[in-house]
Amino acid sequence: MEKAKVSMSTVRWKGAGCLLALMLGLVACTTDTPEAQVRQRFDDMQAAVEEGRVGDFMDGVSRDFSGDGGMDNAALHNLLKMQTLANARIGTTTGPLHVRAEGDSASVAFRVLLTGGNGRFLPEQARSYQVTTAWHREDGDWRVYHARWEDAR
Repeated sequence: MEKAKVSMSTVRWKGAGCLLALMLGLVACTTDTPEAQVRQRFDDMQAAVEEGRVGDFMDGVSRDFSGDGGMDNAALHNLLKMQTLANARIGTTTGPLHVRAEGDSASVAFRVLLTGGNGRFLPEQARSYQVTTAWHREDGDWRVYHARWEDAR
């Protein structure tokens, strides 16, 4: 009888150890590469713009953001807010993302077609840009801290 208790105890510990190893393995499998994390953040920010969630978009922008023409974080926020108020629907169609990630820094280059309008079938305005962005980890999250864009006509 005593041997059975020892065996059951051993089996329980081995079972718990296997379960713990499996759980740790699953956690390790869900850790994305830096490139995948940047792509996911980009996708989340694109969805936020299209859904008019300016605050959610700005969560992905560094407080120290700088862009063309002296644009800073506040100016970008105000531009997005103005466009959201002026257009019932904002569309963003991006070409392939060219992502380079190394350590805690990354860059994303892409072409984007921005559209805006009252939400009917065809947008009233459209413009295409070639964009290059620089990213870094801030408090464990990827944030864009610099952007450069030019007309892609």
